Amino acid sequence: MSIDSTEMARSLYQSGVVAFENGKYREAVESLERANSLVARNTRFGGEVQIWLATAYEAAGRNQDAVDLCEQLKRHPDIDTSTQAKRLQYIWKAPKLNRPKEWLTEIPDMGAASSNNDKTKFVTNTSSNTQKAPQKEYVDLSQVNTEDNRFIWVALIGVAVTLSYLVWLNFNA
Repeated sequence: MSIDSTEMARSLYQSGVVAFENGKYREAVESLERANSLVARNTRFGGEVQIWLATAYEAAGRNQDAVDLCEQLKRHPDIDTSTQAKRLQYIWKAPKLNRPKEWLTEIPDMGAASSNNDKTKFVTNTSSNTQKAPQKEYVDLSQVNTEDNRFIWVALIGVAVTLSYLVWLNFNA
């Protein structure tokens, strides 16, 4: 493999990773597939490119391609690549759990909103089982112990004694 193809593969790899992180999964797949064709697949970098490619496949909805690529990568000479491929394949082959609709929050499609902000109205979904704000609770003052329990006086005397002692130490030092 020449230095030019290695540079080109690294450039395509970086653009694929950036596209993936920006949510452009089809673009990421294209860049990573081109990088994969330029790199030696049995190297550590080749394994890294293929792991990212498998992840991009899965994100783009090509689950079977992702699982098949991980099956190949499980026999990769780089131990980190093969371990990561096994873990990813395990996750992607796991059965999908059904979540109750109450657990999900629907996010409105803002692409359909008009460009005029003054005319756009947002409606919040309020369910019928929402709780009302708590009522103010009034306390019967005849039930409250309002007698002086002398704690404040003891605390104030303790603070005064401590301050006096500190002032005395300051002048005698």
